[in-house]
Amino acid sequence: MPEVVSVVKGPKEAYEGMVDKGVELAGKSAIKIFHQSFYAGCYIGFGGMLSMVVAGGLDEAAKDNPTIQTFVFAALFPVNLLIILLTGGVLITGTSATVPAAVYEGKLPWQQIPRTFAISWMGNLLGGVVFALLITYCDMNEGLTAKLAIKVAEKKIKKDFLITFIKGIGCNWLVCMAVFLSGQAQDMAGKMVGIWFPISCFVAIGFEHIPEIGRAHV
Repeated sequence: MPEVVSVVKGPKEAYEGMVDKGVELAGKSAIKIFHQSFYAGCYIGFGGMLSMVVAGGLDEAAKDNPTIQTFVFAALFPVNLLIILLTGGVLITGTSATVPAAVYEGKLPWQQIPRTFAISWMGNLLGGVVFALLITYCDMNEGLTAKLAIKVAEKKIKKDFLITFIKGIGCNWLVCMAVFLSGQAQDMAGKMVGIWFPISCFVAIGFEHIPEIGRAHV
């Protein structure tokens, strides 16, 4: 009988993979972490812009059924995390799972948590800002796209700190789940599915993505 090979890792193996990923990230120099975080911030911009352009065009349809615009936005947004995870990018959201897991398992000192968090957050923020500046310079954020972008930005900054903080936790929970499921899957299709459901879920229900909040404030 041929050997049966699973295309999905078990939860224990996937968790151990996250721990190893945290150890690997913490072992890199600050400039390497920043570089991987910077282009991840740009990729967040690509996914966000894709969602803005397509969902923004549904402005008329959204007047009668706002769920249509929300669904399309949420369905397209996960493309950014797919690109990030499969190219080695670093998001503060995923880092908040991998590095603490490695610390919890005794493979890293606790000081690596604030170090990696700070570097990845700055890289994500600057990458997102640079992408936003390029989009503005190219006159791509106009019309219905700009209308939706303003609507989303205003929504992100109008709530008080505690509410936004809690919504950020909800988002991070699902992003970390996407990272976990992506680590379980061993093929491209499996990774796409594992990433798509948690990310589209957090976008559709209105949780707040930390890098996107930073860019909205800028």
